[in-house]
Amino acid sequence: MEKVLKSNNKEIITTTIETSLANAIRRTVNEIETLAIKEADIFRNDSSFSDENLVHRLGLIPLKNIKLKKGDVVELKLKLESKENNFDVSSSLLGDSVAIGEIPIVRLGEGQGVELVAKASLGKGKDHARHTPGLIYYYHLNKISIKAEAKNNPEPAERYPKVFEFNNELKVKDSWACNFDEEDLNVKGVEISPTNELVFIIENWSGMSSSEIISESVKILKSNLDNLKKILK
Repeated sequence: MEKVLKSNNKEIITTTIETSLANAIRRTVNEIETLAIKEADIFRNDSSFSDENLVHRLGLIPLKNIKLKKGDVVELKLKLESKENNFDVSSSLLGDSVAIGEIPIVRLGEGQGVELVAKASLGKGKDHARHTPGLIYYYHLNKISIKAEAKNNPEPAERYPKVFEFNNELKVKDSWACNFDEEDLNVKGVEISPTNELVFIIENWSGMSSSEIISESVKILKSNLDNLKKILK
C-alpha cells in the first residue's frame, strides 16, 4: 500500500487488496457514528424558508466529531437580526462545533431575524445520510500499451486529452486518468488492460480526517466479522 496524495479533505492510496475487501471497507463508512443536527427548537424565523426547510439545511451541516454517551445531545444556538438586506447566515455562526464554517444556511432581509436552538446527536450514515462522514471509492489502475499502428493516430488524444497526448506521435500522458476500457476507446493498436492495483480514494467533509475514516471503517469491519464468527460458533 502506498499513499499517493494527502490533502485536507482527500487521500489517494494504491493497494493490491481484493476488490471484495475494498468494497466491504467502502460500505462500512456508513456504520461510523458521527454528530449531526436532527431537530431544532425555532423561536423566530422571518426568512423566506419554512421552519422545516430551515431544519433540513441545519441537518446538512457537517459537525466536528466528538465522543458522546448514548442519548447525549449537543446544543447549538443561533440568534441574530439582520441590519442589512441580503445578509447570508453562515454555519460559522452556530459555534465551534461546526466543521465547515462557510456553508450558507439562509438569507435574511433588513430587519429579519432568526432564533433557534439546534440539537445534534450521534447516528450512522446507514440510517440517515446526514451522518455520513465521507466517501470511499476505488477503481483498477489500467495499463495502456500503444502499438506501432496507433502511434500516428491523434484520435485518442482528441477524445481523452487527460490520458493521451499527441505531438507527432501518440503517447500516454497519464494512465491514472484512464477510467474507461478498451471497448470504450475502440482504437486499433491501443490496448487497455486492468492491473491488480487499486486506486483507493477517501474524501471527507466532516470533522474526521480521511485517515480516520478509513481506520475507523476497518476497525468496524473487523468487529462485525468477529461478531459473525461468534454467531457461527
